Amino acid sequence: MHKLCKGSLLILSLVLLISCDKKRVYDAYESVGNWHKDSLVSFKIEDIDTTKQYNLFLNIRNDNRYAYSNLFLITRMHFPEGKVITDTLEYEMAKPDGEWLGTGFGDVKESKLWYKENVRFDEAGEYTIDIQQAMRKNGETTGIEELKGITDVGFRIEKATTNN
Repeated sequence: MHKLCKGSLLILSLVLLISCDKKRVYDAYESVGNWHKDSLVSFKIEDIDTTKQYNLFLNIRNDNRYAYSNLFLITRMHFPEGKVITDTLEYEMAKPDGEWLGTGFGDVKESKLWYKENVRFDEAGEYTIDIQQAMRKNGETTGIEELKGITDVGFRIEKATTNN
């Protein structure tokens, strides 16, 4: 009986924790292992309210195998009617002293990185977000073939604070 109470309490706590995230509209992750320079991490967004504004985030989980203080990414947002917006982004992943930015315990840190603010998905239908790593070593023109230390890539949509 004691184990049943502990299990029920744990499940109730998780449900309450998840339900407290009132801003979340979409949140998904994909494991990448050694992230190949040609590999795309893709997220499909369907049935999103075209009348509201949203804030978009890229979530990155890294471990101690990640050997860089920054991260370059290429994102492509594919609209339902064919338009594509491409962005090249750079994010700081560590402080100058080497301490990882982000949150988490142990070797894995999670960084919630701003992607776009106050976005309105004006077209009804399916949107696709593609994310690709674009890391290069200093002085080299070819990209890093297999990027180690990035374990998961996520995409998150939150209600913008301007929404009612």
